[in-house]
Amino acid sequence: VAALAAQGRRALGIDVSPAAVARTAATGGTALHRSVFDPLPDEGRWGTALLLDGNIGIGGDPRALLARSAELVGRSGLLLVETTPADLDERVQVRVERGCPGGPRTPGEPFPWARVGTPALLRHAAATGWTAVEQWSVAGPPDQSPGGAERCFVALRRRRTAPVPACRVAAVRHSSHTAESANSAAVSSSQRGRNTPAGRPVTAS
Repeated sequence: VAALAAQGRRALGIDVSPAAVARTAATGGTALHRSVFDPLPDEGRWGTALLLDGNIGIGGDPRALLARSAELVGRSGLLLVETTPADLDERVQVRVERGCPGGPRTPGEPFPWARVGTPALLRHAAATGWTAVEQWSVAGPPDQSPGGAERCFVALRRRRTAPVPACRVAAVRHSSHTAESANSAAVSSSQRGRNTPAGRPVTAS
């Protein structure tokens, strides 16, 4: 978010971690402390959404997250997703350990997460109204792993929905909350899920 702001682009970060939100603000970015599944500013009017650094795993349900992302962007909005290099499609329970290196560590509560490779992402995207428009990979920073681990990305374009036949009924989520306004053209969603049942997405920050 800070990097986009430094380029003169309007961007908003979403994170359930107060420390991540504070760090973003300290480096010149704008961020909100909440879940991506909470009401957000300018829903349906963002130009681009970002799910980087494995954040397609938020909530442990990639299809729910992809469907939610489609609600955030405009009719032809773009979604950039970083995937796992391996061909994976798994659901796991993970936890974050707190503490200093070399010192005692306190394990946090487990929460649902997902790991998704490109083939699985393409399947989930097709089922949730997205069309793949580009795929690419780059070498990761060499200081983080020998030779630089490969990082894989997919660009998805929101597919315009065909009219629903009269015999079919669509369920629509309503919210009485009024989200804050923000002048933005990109969303960066970087957050961890919370302690929810396995296979269900985060629903509140």
